[in-house]
Amino acid sequence: CCPPGRRVQSSRLGPSPPRLLTEEEYRLQGEVETHRALEELRSFCQSPNFSAWTTVSRIQSPKRFAEFVAGASHVTPNEVSVHEREFGLESLFINEQLFEEEEEEEE
Repeated sequence: CCPPGRRVQSSRLGPSPPRLLTEEEYRLQGEVETHRALEELRSFCQSPNFSAWTTVSRIQSPKRFAEFVAGASHVTPNEVSVHEREFGLESLFINEQLFEEEEEEEE
């Protein structure tokens, strides 16, 4: 199907780089994979192979861990709020203003 010289040339170029994700695809993939991994962790923690007492004796907040295994969220409302302040739209606006101020100072 392909001339021999063409095969050699394409193998020298190496594999083509993977397609980069858009920000929306990246965010969605992160949410899906995080949800999947958390469900997998919950499932393992409920299995007979899991040593609950050993784990509980090593963690700082056994009550929170037990609530997570029972189906509660892995983050508290306070943690969500802090994350939104640091990485949400408000943070983007503040960072944008800071970069604008730095550019003005450089000029």
